[in-house]
Amino acid sequence: MINRIISETICKHLHKNKAILLFGARQVGKTTLLENLYCLKDFKTLFLSGDEADIREMLTNTTSAHLQNIFGNNQLIVIDEAQQIQNIGTTLKLITDKLKHIQVIATGSSAFELANIANEPLTGRKFEFHLFPLSFAEMVSHHGFITENRQIEQRLIYGYYPEIVNNPGNEEKFLRLIADSYLYKDLFKLENITRSSYLEKILKALALQIGSEVSYNEIAQLVGTDNKTIEKYIELFEKTYIVFKLPALNRNVRNEIKKGKKIYFWDTGIRNAVIGNFLPLSKRTDTGVLWENFLISERLKANIYKQKNVSCYFWRTKQQQEIDFIEEENQEFQAFEFKWNNNAVVKLSHTFSQNYTVKKFSVISPKNIDDFLI
Repeated sequence: MINRIISETICKHLHKNKAILLFGARQVGKTTLLENLYCLKDFKTLFLSGDEADIREMLTNTTSAHLQNIFGNNQLIVIDEAQQIQNIGTTLKLITDKLKHIQVIATGSSAFELANIANEPLTGRKFEFHLFPLSFAEMVSHHGFITENRQIEQRLIYGYYPEIVNNPGNEEKFLRLIADSYLYKDLFKLENITRSSYLEKILKALALQIGSEVSYNEIAQLVGTDNKTIEKYIELFEKTYIVFKLPALNRNVRNEIKKGKKIYFWDTGIRNAVIGNFLPLSKRTDTGVLWENFLISERLKANIYKQKNVSCYFWRTKQQQEIDFIEEENQEFQAFEFKWNNNAVVKLSHTFSQNYTVKKFSVISPKNIDDFLI
């Protein structure tokens, strides 16, 4: 059993008179986490699933008295796939307000579905947490730094979905299954989206552009649609935890890129499945950007799990001065360059150092990955 970093954080937030909402993509291990959460063993717990029709009916348009009859003497209620339940926000509010002796935890694979239907009813009544595919730090904790460090190339190619990590030798088969069966599942339920070739085309275009600034106009021309459609679909990809945006840093320094953005994948294995490329790094031309995507997504996971309040960017000027990744905290900046080559030498841009308070500048390669991700 691989322990998840967020487990301890969730346990610390139990029985604070708040609902706990756990968001994340399908297949990242939300149900497994809760089934094995050590602190739940201290309470009588009832697990319910929004995938089951009778459970959906019981928890829809209900009353506190009816809920008490369903829950009995259980102290903790877990509602898995809660976004499947109509008016789940109102039901969670009832539990939180009227059944104060009960702690409720609800999971959702589509953050925007559960967040939108729960947001207003649960204002001031909820803690929100996010679960991602397994992380470098979690795997180091599981079997040690040396073992995990030897797996870096494997992780760049196949990623960190639990089913992939737990089935060595079958990575490609399981990744294709996740990509084909789960990746778009939540999207099809929204805004009358059907199995559209736009989904695959847009996502493949993004997969081929990781590490580069993304132009909605270029993708629209490539796919054969308009900018608004591209923007809408990318937002849906974000909300279903497939990709995330990294904006350009700009504070009116002369010649800075003002409105640029890059888009990365939360999991490099999913990215490679989208383009159908599982070749070893020695036969690839995209090793550098895979390394960049891997490090940025892992760093963001770490920051979110640690509940760090940092803003993240890339930086570029019109003269092509560039920094791969920047973190801003308390008006101080840490700047990072990512190089797969352990011997690469990179200097910090003079323009950047003259205009920003740089607390730290580092070049991250496989030899010092632990400094960045643990």
